[in-house]
Amino acid sequence: MTIPICIYGGAILKQKTQRVEKITPEIKTLIQSMLDTMDRANGVGLAAPQIGRTECVCVIDIPRDAEDEVFRDINAHIAMPLVMVNPEITSSEGTLRRSEGCLSFPEFHIEITRSKTVTFAYTDAKGERKTTTASGLLARAVQHEIDHLNGILLYDRMSPAQRLMHQRTLNALKNLGMQGSLRTRDDKRF
Repeated sequence: MTIPICIYGGAILKQKTQRVEKITPEIKTLIQSMLDTMDRANGVGLAAPQIGRTECVCVIDIPRDAEDEVFRDINAHIAMPLVMVNPEITSSEGTLRRSEGCLSFPEFHIEITRSKTVTFAYTDAKGERKTTTASGLLARAVQHEIDHLNGILLYDRMSPAQRLMHQRTLNALKNLGMQGSLRTRDDKRF
């Protein structure tokens, strides 16, 4: 089942999510709906607040050919799709500046600096706690989705100059989001 995606300006996107205490059938249904929604939107990541939910759950699916070749082998041990419940970054290193988009910011890409490599802990869909390390696009997606779970948006990662330069677009999106408009377009975003 696919669910409409909330766009920038929607109040739920700024809320911190609630910890999931147990992987219940309802959480498994939520995970499947999130995977279906992300796939239909042609995205590479999706967090529960982006579909109006408050559970601390996100999903990521990076096609192997989308990752830079140098990082493809580094991340090969991480099976896709990656389902993360209660994820947290435990360490990070390096920086990498790349263009980043978001399913909640349709038609918008911006250069953002994030950690090049992250180690993160999470509970998988089977209820097992795991820790792994990722680099490149996968590390960027992990950071982006965990930001969503903490109420941090792409806007919050922008420099003041970037905000000023894109103010008109951001204001238009925010107005739509505040009116409850939902994203239904198909393009590759987090």
